[in-house]
Amino acid sequence: MEFFIDTANLDEIREAKAYGLIDGVTTNPTLMAREKDDWRSIAKAVCAEVDGPVSLEVVGLTAEEMVAEAKALVAFGSNVVVKIPMIPEGLKAVRSLSDEGIHTNVTLVFSPLQALLAAKAGATYVSPFVGRLDGIAQDGMQLVHDILTIFNNYGFATKVLVASVRHPRHVVDAATMGAHVVTVPFNVLMSFAKHPLTDAGLETFLADWKKVTGKE
Repeated sequence: MEFFIDTANLDEIREAKAYGLIDGVTTNPTLMAREKDDWRSIAKAVCAEVDGPVSLEVVGLTAEEMVAEAKALVAFGSNVVVKIPMIPEGLKAVRSLSDEGIHTNVTLVFSPLQALLAAKAGATYVSPFVGRLDGIAQDGMQLVHDILTIFNNYGFATKVLVASVRHPRHVVDAATMGAHVVTVPFNVLMSFAKHPLTDAGLETFLADWKKVTGKE
């Protein structure tokens, strides 16, 4: 499984890289808006910082606008993946970009049928938003399961990129199901290694070692 970090913050990206946890980055307009620098400077810096895929999102609502934006975004780096919204015009854009060899990430996917359409259009990734579904009392991980089943049934090369991850359990479930990628906020990523029994065990070992050495 690949881990992407869902942020436009360079400090978070560099910290996560230092742990060896990052295979790529996903951004969106909301994340870009949180940073103080110009979004173009941020996009260029992120693409230079990360070897793996970097998702940059279009904001146009017509296929023509999306394609034009996509061609501008890929200039930031050879690792750019263009995020396209899951709307009919987005599917047109995905088909056009796919035909030109430009990688795409279809975002805001909330149903298996939407994911199937995106895969048929040629999407490189589809991003089911599991946390947002959980937030309205639906089962986000069931969506991931259904998408994986459909893709496996028909041999789609499109990767399932689990997004809107709220907690480590989402990641465990996604890994158990065989999802290709999860993208997570920095704070969630940093929680993966934590467990109270690890902390308690380490405290005991260190206390016992002080008894052995006589050092406080």
